[in-house]
Amino acid sequence: MKWSELSIHTTNEAVEAVSNILHEAGASGVVIEDSEELVRDREDIFGEIYSLNPDDFPVDGVRIKAYLAETSFLLETVEEIKVAINNLLNFNIDLGHNIITVTEVDEEDWATAWKKYYHPVKISNRFTIVPTWEEYERVNSDELIIELDPGMAFGTGTHPTTVMCLQALEKTVQPNTSVIDVGTGSGVLSIGAAKLGASSIHALDLDEIAVKSAKENIAINRVDDIVQVTHGNLLDNVTEQADIVVANILAEIIMTFTDDAYSIVKPGGLFITSGIIATKKEDVRESLQQSGFKVDEVMMMEDWVTIISRKPVK
Repeated sequence: MKWSELSIHTTNEAVEAVSNILHEAGASGVVIEDSEELVRDREDIFGEIYSLNPDDFPVDGVRIKAYLAETSFLLETVEEIKVAINNLLNFNIDLGHNIITVTEVDEEDWATAWKKYYHPVKISNRFTIVPTWEEYERVNSDELIIELDPGMAFGTGTHPTTVMCLQALEKTVQPNTSVIDVGTGSGVLSIGAAKLGASSIHALDLDEIAVKSAKENIAINRVDDIVQVTHGNLLDNVTEQADIVVANILAEIIMTFTDDAYSIVKPGGLFITSGIIATKKEDVRESLQQSGFKVDEVMMMEDWVTIISRKPVK
């Protein structure tokens, strides 16, 4: 089968939104090449620095590569993607160069090339993300391993927003904690909560592909007796309350359901929000506070923000 590779040269701020557009357009894979990766130190499982090839990355900004099967509707699909990406300007999302190119690739090339970017990586005091195809031995007895196969459409669990969410869960999840994971994607946050001792987790995603991916990863990590994955839009069909609601999605979307989150979080419970570019931090904080939450902590990593807010006990 022949595939077309769409390459979008954009900004770090636009990564989540553009990736979502590509998933909804039927992309069978996304690779994110961030120019900032070249200046970060990365360690492999032996503690040695591994290097990245500068030729694989843009000089500036971020290059997102998506893969679409070649059909008679390909040109129309590409045009729809361009329109959807340009519409992000209405949300004040910086698109940077916003250059889209299309090239033809063989299935074998796109199915395996992205794996070179994915290595076991320790992301917090306890969590280590490990790709399912690599061997890894625990460094110490209390280390928590999350095995992840993101497929070709979801992140590897090492994006700053995901890292901060897992770190926030590490601080807050206690035995018998109930969790709702909004926009679960690969299921990594639900898996992390389960391994921290949460007693029940409800994971939701609007994307059917994400639901399938999350179920597979949850089964791989043997926590499918704790995590329930369903198809749903944000908290629209959720009625049960939870100790913690976590949402690693776009700031613009978070601000649309802070009232719903307030009704779902138990008194004294937490709403962990991420996927927030630094320039949107105050907007999200204001939305949370207007809904009744009290901000406990603001975490920052690179240009990204995670906010831990609490529902007061009345």
